[in-house]
Amino acid sequence: MSLKYYFVISTFLLSAISPLYASDKNGEKLYSTHCSACHGANGHGGVGVPLALPDFQYGVTNDYLEKSIRLGRPGRIMPAFTNLADDEVKAIIKHIRTWAPGRPFKYSNKTINGNIKNGATLYARKCAACHGANGEGGKGTGVTFSRPRNLPIIAPALNNPGFLASAPDMMIKTVLMNGREGTPMLSYLKQGLSEQDIDDVVTYVRSFENQEPVNAQPEKEVTPLISFESPNSLEETVANIKKAVEGKNFRIIRQQYLNEGLVEAGKENKKQVIIYFCNFSFLYRALAIDPRVGLFLPCRITAIEENGKVTVTSTNPLYMSRFFNNKNLDRLCEEMHEVYAEIVEEASF
Repeated sequence: MSLKYYFVISTFLLSAISPLYASDKNGEKLYSTHCSACHGANGHGGVGVPLALPDFQYGVTNDYLEKSIRLGRPGRIMPAFTNLADDEVKAIIKHIRTWAPGRPFKYSNKTINGNIKNGATLYARKCAACHGANGEGGKGTGVTFSRPRNLPIIAPALNNPGFLASAPDMMIKTVLMNGREGTPMLSYLKQGLSEQDIDDVVTYVRSFENQEPVNAQPEKEVTPLISFESPNSLEETVANIKKAVEGKNFRIIRQQYLNEGLVEAGKENKKQVIIYFCNFSFLYRALAIDPRVGLFLPCRITAIEENGKVTVTSTNPLYMSRFFNNKNLDRLCEEMHEVYAEIVEEASF
């Protein structure tokens, strides 16, 4: 394996740890490993929705939870946990249920056929302010320490294929009729809608399944690395990287050898140099969108001399963004990709 991939592996290390615990059938440990970072150690929420709310617990079935874990929410923060075995998923759900012991709803698979035109009108008037004009959900992650928000939780995306595949019509109707205590979701019956009106809204929400996602983009093939060969010596290349970084209004944080701290002091490979840098305005914007971006921040670029050739390499933010499942973050990663590519290219002149 080429040494230039070394730093990429270290970047992925934290996100790669979780699957190692997949053999553990203990629901509490599985939840802690796979779910707590977003939903909170005790299910009180954070990046993800609060799972411990009694009204949420009693309003969702085990089948809904299982499908949500399996399918995730494409384009949102919730990934699809395809690596978990069936008994592991069941163990997580069993642990989640300990927070609100009781009997959840059971829903029929009945299809609701309402008036979609009236449903669209009512949705625009009653639902769009929180769930988005096209059902795209509330903006941001809902993490209070990184961004202000007006609501205690971020409204879920109703046009999301993961949600629509997990939630039967009768579940959506029940939530609309009863509301969800502890969230901004109020009973639509108490707001003056009739049961027929609610059926119409359910029909409209279900119609999202037949619509193309708003601003859908064909997925582009991207490589995990941005890499150029430098015609200069290692020392000249490192100096060029610093100059290019500062030219993009980024601040250099530190320079070190790639394996520094991993080997005995004085035995570092001096032909492998990594430069850390940051633009704090960009950092705050990124963390406000998704705190998990801290896994590949601050920014870093390596210069490696191997077999007489010097290569300048960075991770590709576009490739990294796939692992975060957050469309808002994708746009920031596109911006960062341009910066990285220009710095690496300039440093290789």
